[in-house]
Amino acid sequence: MTTLADVRDRVRKDLHDTDGAAYRWSDAQLDRHIDHALSELSLAIPRERTSTLATTDGSRELALGGLTDLIEVTAVEYPADAFPPAYVGFATWAGTLTLHTPFVPDGSDATVHYHARHTLDGSGTSLSAEQVDLLVTGASAYAALEQSVFATDLVTTGADVAERYATWGRARHTAFRQLLQQYGWRNRVRARRMYVPA
Repeated sequence: MTTLADVRDRVRKDLHDTDGAAYRWSDAQLDRHIDHALSELSLAIPRERTSTLATTDGSRELALGGLTDLIEVTAVEYPADAFPPAYVGFATWAGTLTLHTPFVPDGSDATVHYHARHTLDGSGTSLSAEQVDLLVTGASAYAALEQSVFATDLVTTGADVAERYATWGRARHTAFRQLLQQYGWRNRVRARRMYVPA
């Protein structure tokens, strides 16, 4: 399983920053760039999750606070055990989901399908191998762009060092953005059906 340390090592290799005695970027700096790229990747290619939430008898509202790393709710089934699934209309606002059902829920469960932020830490990640490759591209781009800003005022570096970092970083960032657009969920064609609320 790929961990944060594995991703950090791959970013260092792409940046040619592998001399442990003289790293140009600290672990904390690279972790910040990795997190930045992970946030962007999660918005474009989110983690697809499903959770069962209990309704409250007499209320159409469900609290969404228990849905970890929630980005947005994509579909709701109510009741949860219906077959075929009984998809219902809904609205979300300020951490609350409101069911648009013609009848008031009776306390039975609802199934909530949602998009969530991907996870990456010392124990593993929710990213696929291809998504990890994408993440490394984005994180290395942000690190190079940061270094270009830092190197601009350094007397000890050549005059073109900052521009070289900036050029490389911009090229990587462009590739990252294009890949996010290409593989992003909003650009995928999915078979969907219109449904009439129960």
